[in-house]
Amino acid sequence: VVWPCGRSVFRYNSSVLNRIHVLFEFKSFQFAIPFLPITFVCFVMNHIPILNTGKHPLPAYQTAGSAGMDLYANLEEPVLLKPLQRCKISTGLHLALPPGFEAQVRPRSGLAWKQGVTCLNTPGTIDSDYRGEIQVILINLSDAEQTISDGDRIAQLIVAKHEQIQWDVVNQLPDTERGQGGFGSTGIS
Repeated sequence: VVWPCGRSVFRYNSSVLNRIHVLFEFKSFQFAIPFLPITFVCFVMNHIPILNTGKHPLPAYQTAGSAGMDLYANLEEPVLLKPLQRCKISTGLHLALPPGFEAQVRPRSGLAWKQGVTCLNTPGTIDSDYRGEIQVILINLSDAEQTISDGDRIAQLIVAKHEQIQWDVVNQLPDTERGQGGFGSTGIS
């Protein structure tokens, strides 16, 4: 028999679990085995430590279905981007991602479409061991000067799981139907 338990079950168990509770949502399942009660605990990541040294709100999902959270420019004065000029824009944010997670900085479609301003190094990867400020590299691909002002939503942040791998050196790769076809080899329609 399996009984789902709420996360509050763990609040009284130990001070260590109370400290961990800040970072993780607990889900547990208890199994009754004759003479051997066992509790399995599964940690579900949904809280990440963040330091906001800026003056703007934390990144937040704008809709229930959003994958990305908007990042705000944290500037002392507006930045003028000439055509094809690039610059680093501060956000005032620092993260402590757990191992196995990354944050990706991606362009905002409205900024790209309406002003021709997008992110370079896209997606920009923030590794779990990086503790510096998140900065966004913006470039103006339009033919007109564009101004980035304090508080502008300049990019999206997506937190995602990732895997680390090990290479297995081989003399030949397994064949596929596609083979070495790339760069448009499957056609355009």
